Amino acid sequence: MTFTEWFIFFLIIQVIHFLGTWKLYVKAGRKPWEAAIPIYNGIVLMQIIKRPKWWVILLFIPIVNLLMFPVIWIETIRTFGFYKKLDSLLVIVTLGLYIFYINYATDAQYNADRNLKPRSELGEWVSSIAFAIIAATLVHTYFMQPFTIPTSSLEKTLLVGDYLFVSKFHYGARVPSTVIAAPMVHDSLPFTGTASYLKKPQLPYTRLPGLQKIKNNDIVCFNWPADTLATMWGDTSGKFTYKPVDKKTNYVKRCVGIAGDSLELRNGYVYINGKKNELPYRAKLQFYYTYEATSSIDRNTFPKFLIDKERTGVYKILSEYWNNPKVQEAFKKGANLSKIGSDSLYTEVAGGVSQDLARRLKMENVATKININLTEEEAIKLKEYPLTLSVKKVNHGTDNGIFPHIESNQWSQDNFGPIYIPKAGTTVKIDSESLPYYKQIIKNYENNDLQVVGENIFINGEKATSYTFKQDYYWMMGDNRHNSLDARYFGYTPFDHVLGKPVMVWFSWNANAPSFGAKLKSIRWDRMFTTVGGDGEPVSYRYLVLVLIGLYFGYSFYKGKKKSA
Repeated sequence: MTFTEWFIFFLIIQVIHFLGTWKLYVKAGRKPWEAAIPIYNGIVLMQIIKRPKWWVILLFIPIVNLLMFPVIWIETIRTFGFYKKLDSLLVIVTLGLYIFYINYATDAQYNADRNLKPRSELGEWVSSIAFAIIAATLVHTYFMQPFTIPTSSLEKTLLVGDYLFVSKFHYGARVPSTVIAAPMVHDSLPFTGTASYLKKPQLPYTRLPGLQKIKNNDIVCFNWPADTLATMWGDTSGKFTYKPVDKKTNYVKRCVGIAGDSLELRNGYVYINGKKNELPYRAKLQFYYTYEATSSIDRNTFPKFLIDKERTGVYKILSEYWNNPKVQEAFKKGANLSKIGSDSLYTEVAGGVSQDLARRLKMENVATKININLTEEEAIKLKEYPLTLSVKKVNHGTDNGIFPHIESNQWSQDNFGPIYIPKAGTTVKIDSESLPYYKQIIKNYENNDLQVVGENIFINGEKATSYTFKQDYYWMMGDNRHNSLDARYFGYTPFDHVLGKPVMVWFSWNANAPSFGAKLKSIRWDRMFTTVGGDGEPVSYRYLVLVLIGLYFGYSFYKGKKKSA
């Protein structure tokens, strides 16, 4: 819906409000016209039901207003004597239209001296929970959102099992475009897995002013632009899994390239405008290295300094990947098996060499080889290990799944580019060669009608030889270069997909531990309430936070004792 359509919808709601409440306004000693003036009628209604005038603001905040409207409906009918549970149920089920019945078909009396305190202990609990949810939704949507790290793409900087606070105000809080959605959840309801939202109606994209702009190497939380794995296999059919922008999958990556940059990848290292990207101290760039030992690798001979209580850093071949029909088709045709072998996918787990996989890939001597995810420093240390025969960095061959899926580019996940990252207001030439780079932007992210007829390109019905970008775009990548599904596959991330900036790890444990008890034992106390951004060692505020929590509970206990006395 456009802003004009929303304005018309707003006026219709005002008419409905006037028709359903004007007699109640009169019974409360007000004028009928006061029920018809937008915003003012809300202020007057707050006076009638004896509630704070600032509640009106909450009625205009998307998602929060979904929780506030039922509260206002119930407060209104109770102000005119309708206290029964059935009345409350009816006004909610009818989306407030039950007030029409009270307005026209009953002799409702205004109770100016109504006691605002709930009449029962249950009512007090419900009231407290309702306003707690409203407050949490307001904070969650517009100020700070909890977020968890599910994958290892930023391993050693952010760990699997880290729980983050993501600031919405650093880059500007994005007003939810999905108007009707369950609060405090993302795209699905807990336990059921069903969608937590309705696709329509949708608000136009709106964002509050931010405190700063995204800079190179910022860690950014965003919505995955395509929300499909189709592009992983070079599928350019344009069939995307449709979700509203604010309901697409949440991702967190490092923004290595910002709008206006020229980006290139050489041997896995990013170059910005021809200069090698300098990562901050906390960033731990990793690659897979093929470790070959002088004897068979098992749990006794595996390099001990690489083993900790949570991970071995060994390449894990996911069954979901090998069972993919496209991979199986490649096996049957015998295509690229030698290439896969040269990439050294030798094993699944440390000490558990997959001989079956080796036979399928026609590999030899796999008992002495294994892929390990390492930083450069760890690779140097491994070369000095007594049983080491060789340590070679994995180099990936041409991959048609690499954005923008042009086979003639011969790009891989280690080497591609240079590629221009679009900047708002910049105009680029559009032809058959450049279109694959910008097709998703023009059609999917900036919502234009795009048609290609022979060598001619038509945008919104007009022949086009150039295109001017409407917003900034970014290049999001993981530090774990050989184990990250990132911009190399899905391309640019539009600014309207940016959620916020991770600022603090508030809790952390090993999410892959086999049991809840094991997870409790794996709590990483040293990571709790540590900062995410900045250079140098992480700063911990856990003791300060614990003191503040203690003071809060102490004050609450003191206040309760004083009240009971």
